[in-house]
Amino acid sequence: MARIGVGCFTTFIGAISGAMIGVLVAVAVTFGTRCQPLDGLPACNWHIFAGWGALAGGLTLPTVVLWRLRRRDDAAA
Repeated sequence: MARIGVGCFTTFIGAISGAMIGVLVAVAVTFGTRCQPLDGLPACNWHIFAGWGALAGGLTLPTVVLWRLRRRDDAAA
């Protein structure tokens, strides 16, 4: 039952951190392509990069954390 809480929490944290990394990638792509973002926005098409980053982070972080918890529990048994 404790794994449900861990999975939900890490999904939220993974999505947020993945979106931030996605925006960082968008800034690098914007710099590389010399695109001019609108005033007040960090990069061109940042929302697309943030969305894909949130999806990737929201899937990978809970998967890795739950996998490591299961390995630890199996080793203790």
